[in-house]
Amino acid sequence: MITRFDHVTIGVKDVEAAKRFFGLLGFEEDKPKTSVISGDRFAKYMGLKEIEADHITLVVPGLSPRFEVQLLCYHHPHPQLDPDVARLDKIGFNHICFTVDDAEATAAHLRKNGVEVRTELKDFHERLLYFVTGPEGVTIELAQWG
Repeated sequence: MITRFDHVTIGVKDVEAAKRFFGLLGFEEDKPKTSVISGDRFAKYMGLKEIEADHITLVVPGLSPRFEVQLLCYHHPHPQLDPDVARLDKIGFNHICFTVDDAEATAAHLRKNGVEVRTELKDFHERLLYFVTGPEGVTIELAQWG
């Protein structure tokens, strides 16, 4: 049985931009050194021949339970771009949502730092919600329970 959500992995070209984005939400690099995933073991696990990618783990310090955002920056094979990454009307992965303590303040903080806030605050199912554009165009939703 599932006990909790563990991590989400996002493929990125620009690691530093992704770390800056998630840093605005309180995430920090978990390990000071970037890991490289490569070799037969990872190729078999990932189903990708001759895989080589930087693997960066981000966490919010002190958050319990622990939740990770893992960034993968592929060197090989060449990563495939998803032309519909930001569309919410597609089949497959849609978006991830993080809880925030103050939706309006977080939206203002993100806007001030150049992040596209895609929607106005929406009151839905006892939460204030809104979408922002994350690294490489992925959709991130933020929710304030109230």
